[in-house]
Amino acid sequence: MSITVRIPTPLRKLTGGADEVRVEGGTIGELIDNLEAAYPGLKERLCDESGEIRRFVNVYLNDEDVRFLDGRDTKLKDGDEVSIVPAIAGGR
Repeated sequence: MSITVRIPTPLRKLTGGADEVRVEGGTIGELIDNLEAAYPGLKERLCDESGEIRRFVNVYLNDEDVRFLDGRDTKLKDGDEVSIVPAIAGGR
């Protein structure tokens, strides 16, 4: 099943400048592994040493934060859209 993944600007150097890529995967975890296979270096920016999605990386499945679904075990279906959004902090 083919999933559209939206890539944030800071990670586009790993995707050859592409802002969207299509990757296979039945779960968010499989999708991340397949992203890594196609675009080496992405997984270490998305996941910590234990394989969990980093706190400062937000992953959305069709506008739903996967942290409020099943995290890496969130199921995907053909045609889903996944957005990777780095957290932004700051201000006064």
